[in-house]
Amino acid sequence: MKRTNSNRFSILIYSFIIIWVFLASFPFFWTFWGSFKVELDFFSISNWYNAVTGKNTLDTYNSQFTGAGYEGAWVQEEFWRSFVNSALVCFFVVLTSLTIGTLGAYALSRSNYKYTFWLLITALIFRAMPPITLVAGYLPPFFEWNIWGILPTTIIVLVSINQPFTLWMLHSFFQNIPKELDESAKVDGCSQFQAFRHVIIPVMWPGVITTGLFSFLLAYNDFAVTAMLLSDENRTMIPKIAAFLGTTYTEGNVMFAVAAVVSATVPLFILVMFFQKKIVSGLTQGAVKG
Repeated sequence: MKRTNSNRFSILIYSFIIIWVFLASFPFFWTFWGSFKVELDFFSISNWYNAVTGKNTLDTYNSQFTGAGYEGAWVQEEFWRSFVNSALVCFFVVLTSLTIGTLGAYALSRSNYKYTFWLLITALIFRAMPPITLVAGYLPPFFEWNIWGILPTTIIVLVSINQPFTLWMLHSFFQNIPKELDESAKVDGCSQFQAFRHVIIPVMWPGVITTGLFSFLLAYNDFAVTAMLLSDENRTMIPKIAAFLGTTYTEGNVMFAVAAVVSATVPLFILVMFFQKKIVSGLTQGAVKG
């Protein structure tokens, strides 16, 4: 009897998981499928099944699938520029955030001063504030110094907004590493920095990758900061997609936005799948006290 109840419970759990995964992933796969159709199929009012069969796509291109949306977005609307801008912003945000974050978090985790706690609390308060309230303070000097609309100033702002999060996350990882490792390295003749570089960093490398990935996602998915601080020619992908959705009222052009959404999502999927083991290891390392 107990085994029967256990089997029923397992079936219920697996059924719930399957349904949840299906509902969570369906919007992306539906958008991916629809990105190879024409607008009259994907946004069909007469019959939603046209999005499956591609009736109008077949009539227009003699095929049930077409890459016209991707060609229009990447070539005609030059979405590739936004992709390059996003790559540059994310690279320098992650590089700067991790450099400052690892050094700062390591110093705070090994510090015995009482102000360490208050520094972290202050950083947390700034991270809790809506980014839009912080960006407003940057606009007057940016306009006055004529540095609004370019990538470097946006990178600086994103780093300043994301740095408290990086500092907190890395601090928790460093605290889980015994201080005896530092002391052993010093006994062997290492300086404090050499102990940090050759002993501590290799141990907490999964934590660094996890923090770097979250910093990447914060910069990659940002809309408010990049939309306010970047000019039209320097837009990253997310504001560019919003521009597609807001201005592409010409028939067929809305598929540029659909193709751009898929193009912006695929790199995230690949990145997470590639680093999934490091992410799990890093999160576990941060959650379990060493």
